[in-house]
Amino acid sequence: MKVVFSRKGFDSSAGGVASPILPDGTIISLPIPDRTSPVQYQDLPLHRRLVADLAGDRVQAHFGAHLDPDLVEASLPRVPGWRPLFGQCNAEQRVLERTGVGPGDLFLFFGWFRQVELRDRRYRYVPDAPDLHVLWGWLQVGAMLAVDTDPIPAWAAYHPHATRTEVRRFNTLYVAAERLTVGGAAPGMAGAGVFDRFNDRLCLTAAGRSRSIWSLPGWFDPSTGRPPLGYHGDLQRWKRDGDRVLLQTVGRGQEFVLDTADYPEAPAWIREVMAQGGASRLDSAPT
Repeated sequence: MKVVFSRKGFDSSAGGVASPILPDGTIISLPIPDRTSPVQYQDLPLHRRLVADLAGDRVQAHFGAHLDPDLVEASLPRVPGWRPLFGQCNAEQRVLERTGVGPGDLFLFFGWFRQVELRDRRYRYVPDAPDLHVLWGWLQVGAMLAVDTDPIPAWAAYHPHATRTEVRRFNTLYVAAERLTVGGAAPGMAGAGVFDRFNDRLCLTAAGRSRSIWSLPGWFDPSTGRPPLGYHGDLQRWKRDGDRVLLQTVGRGQEFVLDTADYPEAPAWIREVMAQGGASRLDSAPT
């Protein structure tokens, strides 16, 4: 099994602000603006208020929203048969192709998050709250669709990677598996979803460091000669920190692939993350 650390959601160039950690610990990734998307922020009850309060004039209600990955059924009205989806194209899809990512492999989605508070009926970032990279969702691949050549089912026609395909090369949809299976074990969770609440297991950023510096279990360290996490082959980026390892992550790139054939410790770690993160309960808009 391959594990893909996949950077998704608002960033400094797309959206311009962090996705929120709500006062109760709920984490909600804000999808980036996309002028070609048929879905608008005003169509998204789970996101529209947060975008309006936190992004202000940067992102307006009528802007298109790149709802991708699309993991929560309550985000939109659905056509029968809907399954969670993730789309990729262009250079990043070529990365996934070259590393052989396909059915059975697991995407772990992460993004930029910061704690917010509700003040005077508006969400605001907590002063001096740290900027963090946080795992917020997952999708285990059940099937793949080549958008240019494969029939796209009616329930997937809304997806931004199923529209305006002329602007996307190597355009591919990843359809979620029904149930999550990791390392031969089934943790009893759906094949895709978002995590319930923020906790230390989901936080990639090292305590007291900038969000781009991650603290990972020591077995991630590639200095033993194992192939490193994708995009991070420069060993100067890795530094031992007791039984853990610090990683200075790259500023560019979306899909960081790790092959569990080289890292047999990974499935047990993933099961621990899943057990503590829990499954989605996002069935209503923030109030």
